[in-house]
Amino acid sequence: MSKNADEDQVKDRLEQLRCHFTWKLLIEDTAITDLENRIFDEIEFLDIKHNVGVHNLLAYIKHLKGQNKEALESLKEAEDLIQQEPTNQSDTKRLVTWGNYAWLYYHLGNLGEVQIYLDKVENTCKKVASPSCYRLEGPEMDCEEGWALLKCGGKNYERAKACFEKALEVDPENPEFNTGYAITMFRLDSFHKLPQHKEAFSLCPLKQAIRLNPEDAYIKALLGLKLQDVGETAEGEKYIEEALTKMSSQTYVFRYAAMFYRRKGSLDKALQLLKDALQATPSSAFLHHQIGLCYRSQVLQIKKTTKWQPRGQDRENVNRIANLAISHFEFTLKLKPTFEIAYIHLADMYTEIGNYEKAEDTYQKVFSMKTLDKDILQDIYFHYGQFQEFQRKSESDAIIYYLKAINIENQSYSRDKSISSLEKLVLRKLRRNASDIESLRILRFIDKLKGEINEASESDERALKLAADFESSVGLK
Repeated sequence: MSKNADEDQVKDRLEQLRCHFTWKLLIEDTAITDLENRIFDEIEFLDIKHNVGVHNLLAYIKHLKGQNKEALESLKEAEDLIQQEPTNQSDTKRLVTWGNYAWLYYHLGNLGEVQIYLDKVENTCKKVASPSCYRLEGPEMDCEEGWALLKCGGKNYERAKACFEKALEVDPENPEFNTGYAITMFRLDSFHKLPQHKEAFSLCPLKQAIRLNPEDAYIKALLGLKLQDVGETAEGEKYIEEALTKMSSQTYVFRYAAMFYRRKGSLDKALQLLKDALQATPSSAFLHHQIGLCYRSQVLQIKKTTKWQPRGQDRENVNRIANLAISHFEFTLKLKPTFEIAYIHLADMYTEIGNYEKAEDTYQKVFSMKTLDKDILQDIYFHYGQFQEFQRKSESDAIIYYLKAINIENQSYSRDKSISSLEKLVLRKLRRNASDIESLRILRFIDKLKGEINEASESDERALKLAADFESSVGLK
């Protein structure tokens, strides 16, 4: 057999393997450093039973960075951990690790080592009577793939959910499968931004995970937050306080407890928890963002108590605290340039201190991102519409961006606020000029939208046309 034919045969076998190199993990180049930092933090501070998978993922990340020799070291750590596991539970983890070894050696051009690991996979597949020589199916493998997808960010969450669901169909009482599924659903709830006090998809999975993992402080903290989401704050606080008494995964429990107390309005307590967590994980984009949000909430508290017109010492305090928020949001984005919502929060604080040019630059940076989730884009359109209306004093631009937010079909706080903001704006325009045709058209559209909420898709189509027509009429592109 020729060398090329031999390489083709090896490549065909490699592609049959189930491992990080074949799972099509969606990781943006700009997110690699943040992901690597999160993996290091998890290895050191999160008490998890699937550390083998974390080391395997770290090996794959190092490969993406061109550090193949360092990746081999991570796989060696994964192998050492496998030796500590019961023999009957380690076949799946071995296969994933060997698959990653085979791919790494392939990229290093060492076909001899590639074949050694392919043979290891083949022998194990034969031992467990797998129909395929190089591929093992089963719930444990689905679970391993699910964890890998879950750790690689929001674009992978739906596929992670499918993996855990598939595993649970076979073994519905498995504690690890339930934990993975519950965390995935919690993350998806955050993405979908369900209205407060509505049933959250992750609530039942989190309760099930706690039943099967009663000592898991991390899951208890997530359940506490989710109960707060659905209006059961007192019940949620019980789980948060219980989680805080555990030493397990303490750094991570502090994060979610801080979120709970920030949303409850206990900002000093939230900040203290976040600063304690930051001592352990100073390169956490999540923590810096959460600290920024606490300072942002303090700004809003001062403004609210001064009836939105802080003066003198209050104004100085607003500026001082807003600058603290800015420093943490800027560091967040340095650590994780793909953290879309942090751009909105940063622009908001720049606006607060009157630095409109930096606010504009921040909005433009996030608008230039290639793949924005529609929920995030809706938020950006609303906030940018507010910025155009109240800071730039551009009614025409504000109308365009409110309409763009309305055009995105999911029901949300930002869409509702865009509708009400747009209505107030056009009514103000009509008080100045009762025969303003564009404003009359938009007002009719709003009335129709409010009166026929069940015809959302049709309304969205009208909104898109209105936005395009209005852009054209004011000479914008």
